[in-house]
Amino acid sequence: MATPSSKAGTKGVPKHHRRQQMLDAATEEFGIRGYAAASLPAIAARVGVTKTLLHQYCGTKEELYIACLVPVGDRLLDAIRTAMSPDGTGPHTPLRVLRGIFTALEGQREAWFVLYDTTLPPGGDAARRAAEYWSAIDRLAAGGTAELMRAAGSADPLDADALKYVWRDLVATLVRWWVKHPEQTPEAMTQRCARLFAAAATLTSDSRFG
Repeated sequence: MATPSSKAGTKGVPKHHRRQQMLDAATEEFGIRGYAAASLPAIAARVGVTKTLLHQYCGTKEELYIACLVPVGDRLLDAIRTAMSPDGTGPHTPLRVLRGIFTALEGQREAWFVLYDTTLPPGGDAARRAAEYWSAIDRLAAGGTAELMRAAGSADPLDADALKYVWRDLVATLVRWWVKHPEQTPEAMTQRCARLFAAAATLTSDSRFG
């Protein structure tokens, strides 16, 4: 995980670099503690600046959260769209999507929990912006799972909907496991997922489970 510099508050640091250090520290704080428990003084302390200076650069707590949310939301959406676009949805698409997600999060893995933060105040701008990203990602997942089910011979829309829920929970579970194993590179995780998928396919094809 990225560790922000403790020298951001010293004179001579370019303003754009100082603000980025603040955003990196805030992303880590929000990702680890969640929006509700995240502390602006703790974020300021991570980079060696005052809370007042943090406010001057990044605004309110909600504005700071949104400034952290947008880059990760955009990166993940771009990664998923790129993974799904080459030749349409096919058997290798899930692994391409996972590789894209792992690559997009590498160096800042806790950003996943910034995007999927269940402690956001309902009705606020932060919750609205997060929900927009959730909806966009869900739409991509819905399209992909529908294509996979059609390729498997199922025209039942409920099959595709059920698979979308399975996929969403699977991705979240794999990312959580990955965060706990920082030694695992995106490529290593992709290969691990390929082995897990192969094992699952073997189980489902076993006549004892038919």
